[in-house]
Amino acid sequence: MALSDSTAPPPTTPEFTAFIGLDWGDKKHAWSLQEQGSKRIERGQVENTPEAIDLWAVDLAQRFAGRLIAVALEQARGAVIGVLGKYAYFYLYPVHSTTSANYRKSFSPSGAKSDPSDADMLLDLLLKHREQLRPLRPDTEETRSLQILVEERRKQVDLQTSLSHRLTMHLKQSFPQIVNWFDDVKAPLVANLLERWPTLEQLQKARPETLRKFFHKNNCRSQERIEERLVQIRQAVPATHDRAVLSMGTLIAHGLLQILAALREVITGLDERLATLLKAHPDFFIVDSLPGAGPVMAPRLIAVLGTDRDRFGSASELQCWTGIAPVVERSGKQFWVHWRWACPKFVRQSIHEWAQHSMKNCEWACQFYDLQRSRNKSHHAAIRSLAFKWLRILYRCWKNREPYNQARYEESLRKHAPKAAENAKKTTLELQWKNCGGFSKLV
Repeated sequence: MALSDSTAPPPTTPEFTAFIGLDWGDKKHAWSLQEQGSKRIERGQVENTPEAIDLWAVDLAQRFAGRLIAVALEQARGAVIGVLGKYAYFYLYPVHSTTSANYRKSFSPSGAKSDPSDADMLLDLLLKHREQLRPLRPDTEETRSLQILVEERRKQVDLQTSLSHRLTMHLKQSFPQIVNWFDDVKAPLVANLLERWPTLEQLQKARPETLRKFFHKNNCRSQERIEERLVQIRQAVPATHDRAVLSMGTLIAHGLLQILAALREVITGLDERLATLLKAHPDFFIVDSLPGAGPVMAPRLIAVLGTDRDRFGSASELQCWTGIAPVVERSGKQFWVHWRWACPKFVRQSIHEWAQHSMKNCEWACQFYDLQRSRNKSHHAAIRSLAFKWLRILYRCWKNREPYNQARYEESLRKHAPKAAENAKKTTLELQWKNCGGFSKLV
């Protein structure tokens, strides 16, 4: 699910002149259409090209005199959404893939599937359960730009991490000392050193004064650290004399270092663009006031929330949509609390990481985390509990368009401390019992 998919439905439902279920594909899109007040279903296909889709959309506009047409499709952000979004008479209803899959199973237990039948299924879902679907309401240009950039930055960082692991693996075979001498194998210092001296044998032939100048030139100014490295270089023993391993390891490491250098420039460019967009965003003052929301986390928080204040009706909706709130399943006297699987993973990751960063600059957040750990919760479970608490604060700041005031919140904590302690005591007593097979069991 994209960052801006989940938006609250508008107060009034517009009047549609036709309804379309669109099953998009790589080459062709299958569609099923039903006019308002008619039971006849028309079916067809359209090529997946901007020209073919434009011709199809213009024909529909002429046929229905430019009146609104509801379109259901299994995509919340992508090429098809981008193409259809430019036509004002298309009212788009993104359908989650899990929703459509389960709806299909209700009538096709065998698992039979085809593009025309999927288009019919989406049309049926749109006609009978439209009130359960949330129409796509694009956010502002600034917010959508931040959403695209923060997701792309994360992908580039993940790719950088993956390549650095591959580089480490190859270095451990041909030149393992590099991994121990330097904390970060993807650093420019390591790349410059391996470009000049790709093997230990070549490095040991270099004069000490040459190496000292090299380290100084590459911003390594600690004399003690330089001398320590020089001693390590003199005492190092080659890991292998296998020429195949050495030559191929050198070649692969050189290629990976070039890719990592290019990725470093890409990430730097993304950071610069993000910094510019962040400071110009109207909600910057809100996220800037939050502990732990630095230059990386602040744009991700804006991307999570968006600017549409009607998007979430309560803090609970925000907690559920982000995946921080757990899921409770009940059946008779039994209940099961588990991790929320159906949620935008990048959003949940953003909130989780921000909650962890907040502990560096927020005393009550540290105390809350320690309290959760004292109750035998794992590290990540304690962070999720803290994130759950932070989301209530973030929702209120965002809804009221006001910055976070830590002194005000801490005063509120002190005011409600006696009641919170009493509730915690009750909860502890209740948790001493649980239901097993319909019977109460003491834990």
